[in-house]
Amino acid sequence: MGNTRLAEIIGRHERDLLAEWTRRQMDSFGTGRDRISETQLRGNSQDFLRALTEALLRNAGSDLRRQEWSSMKDLLGEISRQRATQGFTPSETAVFVFSFKQPLFTRIASEYPNDSEGFAAELWTATELLDELGLYTSEMYLKSREEVILRQQQEMLELSTPVVEVWEGVLALPLIGTLDSARTQIVMQNLLEAIVARGANLAIIDITGVPTVDTLVAQHLLKTVAAARLMGADCIISGIRPQIAQTIIHLGVDLSGVLTKATLADALQLALKKKNLTVARS
Repeated sequence: MGNTRLAEIIGRHERDLLAEWTRRQMDSFGTGRDRISETQLRGNSQDFLRALTEALLRNAGSDLRRQEWSSMKDLLGEISRQRATQGFTPSETAVFVFSFKQPLFTRIASEYPNDSEGFAAELWTATELLDELGLYTSEMYLKSREEVILRQQQEMLELSTPVVEVWEGVLALPLIGTLDSARTQIVMQNLLEAIVARGANLAIIDITGVPTVDTLVAQHLLKTVAAARLMGADCIISGIRPQIAQTIIHLGVDLSGVLTKATLADALQLALKKKNLTVARS
């Protein structure tokens, strides 16, 4: 790429390139145009042309690992994150780069009207470079999308483990779904923070909504109970159904040091009793 004239060609036709490229991108979105404004699209395109020209003027070649491409990679990473959060597909995101080919190839052809070899060489250089940038954009999109999904899963986990103060000094933590290591950490953190914030000394962990209890789940529960005790709060585990009781016995899990009840109501009654409180009909 040492003899390429791409920077010169882009500089000479920048205005026309930008206009045609922006139009092509808007047309490619079809009914999804409302997800991105033409102003934002034009701004992204201008930044791309600027970063591309700077790299070409520094003889960066097509190896994106070189330092000269760092600004371009940062830009494409940011654009990919924007498109991921705006609901674009990987293909629609890659179009940002690939749709630049046609406008650029047309201008290259106009620069080599009687030089087929020069045109072919410049065309190959542009194709190789834009393909690399397009693939990098797709990779960054997928990475950004994975980060969005992980963040959403984390938020869902936090929302699925609410700690409720059912009485003064008594907390309830209803668990629904599978209890794995990641979720146990969130459960433990939420419970401990609530114990400190509300000065609670009793906590009810209700597992009525937990479908199965195996050795791993039981160990997670024991860790949560132990952590709560270190914070000065006793725990009651409720929702021990007959099937779960049999499973725990077969697994040989020792819950002898933990208070257990069949239902949340029974656990709440025990908690109130420990508080020297009673519930009576009016």
